[in-house]
Amino acid sequence: MADPRPFHRVRYLLMIFMLTFVHSGIGYALPERFQDRLTFTADPFGQPSSTQYPPTTTVHSSLPASGIINTALETEGRPSVQPFPTPSVSSIANLTILSTFNVSYASGKPLASSRSNFTIQSWNRRAANKAMVDQTDVFRPMATGAPPSQIPSRADHPVPRLNIAQQSTPLSTNKFYANFFLGSQDQAVWTHPYSLAWSKGTQSSRSWGMAVSQIDDNQRVFGPRNNVVPGSPVQYYINPVAIQSIILSAVELGNSTVLTTDTLGPFSANANLYPQAGSSSKIIFPLVQGMAFVTGIYSNLQPAIQSSIFFRSASNAAVSASGIFKYQITLEDGKRWLLYAVPDNGQDPQLTLVSNTLLRGIPNWSGFIQVTKNSAGSSGEYVYDTAAGVYAVGANLTASTFGLTGTYQFKWEKAGLTSKIARRLLMFALPHHVESFTGPTPFGKTDLRLQTTTKGVATAVSADAWTLVEASLPVDMGFAPWNGSLPQGSRSAKTLSPAAISTINSVVASEIRQDMDNQTNLDSMYFSGKALSKFAVLVYTVHEMCGEPDLARLGLGQLKIAFARFVTNQQVHPLVYESAWKGVVSSGAYTTGDAGQDFGNTLYNDHHFHFGYFIHAAAIIAYLDPQWLELNKEWVNMLVRDAANPSSTDPYFPFSRMFDWYHGHSWAKGVFESADSKDEESSSEDAFFAYALKMWGRVTGDRSMEARGNLMLAVLARTLRSYFLMQDGNANHPPEFTGNRVTGILFENKVDATTYFGTNLEYVHGIHMLPILPYSSFTRSSTFVSQEWSALFDPSNPSAPDPASSVRGGWKGILYANLALIDPKRSWQFFAQRNFDPAWIDGGASRTWYLAFAAGEFGRHGWMDTRVFCKS
Repeated sequence: MADPRPFHRVRYLLMIFMLTFVHSGIGYALPERFQDRLTFTADPFGQPSSTQYPPTTTVHSSLPASGIINTALETEGRPSVQPFPTPSVSSIANLTILSTFNVSYASGKPLASSRSNFTIQSWNRRAANKAMVDQTDVFRPMATGAPPSQIPSRADHPVPRLNIAQQSTPLSTNKFYANFFLGSQDQAVWTHPYSLAWSKGTQSSRSWGMAVSQIDDNQRVFGPRNNVVPGSPVQYYINPVAIQSIILSAVELGNSTVLTTDTLGPFSANANLYPQAGSSSKIIFPLVQGMAFVTGIYSNLQPAIQSSIFFRSASNAAVSASGIFKYQITLEDGKRWLLYAVPDNGQDPQLTLVSNTLLRGIPNWSGFIQVTKNSAGSSGEYVYDTAAGVYAVGANLTASTFGLTGTYQFKWEKAGLTSKIARRLLMFALPHHVESFTGPTPFGKTDLRLQTTTKGVATAVSADAWTLVEASLPVDMGFAPWNGSLPQGSRSAKTLSPAAISTINSVVASEIRQDMDNQTNLDSMYFSGKALSKFAVLVYTVHEMCGEPDLARLGLGQLKIAFARFVTNQQVHPLVYESAWKGVVSSGAYTTGDAGQDFGNTLYNDHHFHFGYFIHAAAIIAYLDPQWLELNKEWVNMLVRDAANPSSTDPYFPFSRMFDWYHGHSWAKGVFESADSKDEESSSEDAFFAYALKMWGRVTGDRSMEARGNLMLAVLARTLRSYFLMQDGNANHPPEFTGNRVTGILFENKVDATTYFGTNLEYVHGIHMLPILPYSSFTRSSTFVSQEWSALFDPSNPSAPDPASSVRGGWKGILYANLALIDPKRSWQFFAQRNFDPAWIDGGASRTWYLAFAAGEFGRHGWMDTRVFCKS
């Protein structure tokens, strides 16, 4: 049962204004009596009594930086519902058991015979072997045609496309820049290590330009200590927003200013500020993940460089290339910034320090201005000087696999003085990038580093392209229990001991005869998909591992019927292709008016979670009955194209909607405005999607898709270890937080060790475990699992705050299934006990699979002892 205590902390919004002192890093509310000390006028560009140029004087202010701390958990589109299909079938007393079944599509289309002998086509195995020796393009297009005819199309969507310019390619809904076309458009976007936000006339500067911020580690705000967890780590940490360190603006910008976006791609977009709609003058801001400079491209405007932190000093400085004008800026918080101005016609912009909030240039100026924060003194300044004058505008991603090795490359698109000076692009790499660099890329690393909000310290790299490698792809991983620590050829465990099979078969009969159609016919793609995947794994286990073809045939027939409901689009909330954003979504929000229906699926939340379960179930069905494949392949491929399209040439779906190849994991949040930007709650379901993709690629013979799934899994294994699953020594999160062991919900701007449905430890950790399948041992290292179990869940540890033996409901089964990764014997004994309570199995899993999984892990650890498999 769920914890009945109300989840109070996420029910309210606490906003405080914070003053960030340079040495203390302590936040204070700004007293109202100090408001009149802010140095601005009704016209922020008004001329003071005296102005000096060059701006070598120092303008002092007693006010340091201000910011906003949002401690609330934004729950829009996130219903407080546990991630289990409801009702949990295993816990129902009056379980419906089917003794017969009728195999037919609701549409009348014939199914492949349910009396199939499950002859597995040999090319499935050959394809896996071939992937070991051939080079494969990971991003080969899979299809570019319209969705299947049974999926209706509509041109409207509950969320309007706000000031987005028309473009020929589909729009990316789940990327970092989404706040700029959602809601009020004034929430920040994070390129890392910088964030940018449209000022919209706020704070002391009264600016309408683009504010730039970079947060140091001493500016973080920590939540209360969680004294339940060993070491009492803080429950969350947050980075202040709305700190307007440097603002790139123009005198002409005011309350008629409009923000538009264009050229929306997987790694970049342009944000544009116009003085008013229809103006030919504008500032273009190319937004690219990892950009080292924030660049504003001015067109016939009077530059206004502003700050709400206040300028302490601003002065001209020499630069190493002609045509570039350089300024050194110190703010009142003591932080140093560099500004580079590059005019189109060589004309000095004559930036003049007008007040402690304004540097103003000459009218009718065209060119580009770059700003960057320098935390490394003269050495950092040298790095920036040698890179100024060019800037990133996008990236092209290529990837391939060869044997066990996967390689991917970002080739940065750059602009600026590219024809006049030979300069490599300066970009910031996250910690997992630096670990993966290969070839010439490591030689481009510099000593310049800046803190990111939730991904550790970024390293500046001077290179026009990055090449990264993953050297241990899980190419031999299949549907059976798997362990990557063992030698090739012995990592899968499809064969179990007779004693284990006997125990498992005593459970199989009741589970395989459940009413699959009724359990999967739900008003949620997520819950329906979980149930289909559960039954697919059950059927696979019964046939492949338990040697019960008749029972497996019974289950497979039911499973096909249940799956057919969705292929024919006759579920409770049918799918629809909407052409506004371009994607396949649940019709739930259209029919109910509830944007949060089915976890926000209609608004592109969680598509990799939801569709991954269907793709995985389909892979198993097609593996067991290849004749089924051709009737259903197009529909399943549609789901793949929506969530993980490999091609930018597909006119119906964007490239890689969910998976962010720069961050190395997916973002679950769709078109919902968010003060802390994108987030992900379940790292394990992210990895599960990659696994489903890999297996669907294998059974369909799509080697590119299989290779893509393998590479995504390898990248995820690295990023989960780096950012989500915090074993001892994790350096990417503050030590005050790492004792939580898992991040909970990781946003771009904060990390909160909680879930959207409760704070119990089994919830917070279990959401990063489920579903327990072969990929689990690849992405959840034995070191991490051991440390997590010992500290929090081990019943033999008297100080464990949440012993698994005391956990209720399906979370108990998840914890003990996860235990099989390090102690399969204890896991087996838990699931094999005679007094086992079916309520310990959640609606998305089966006891049959958990037993088989533990037995498979047990045998591969070399501890096979048939006595263990006797029921106790």
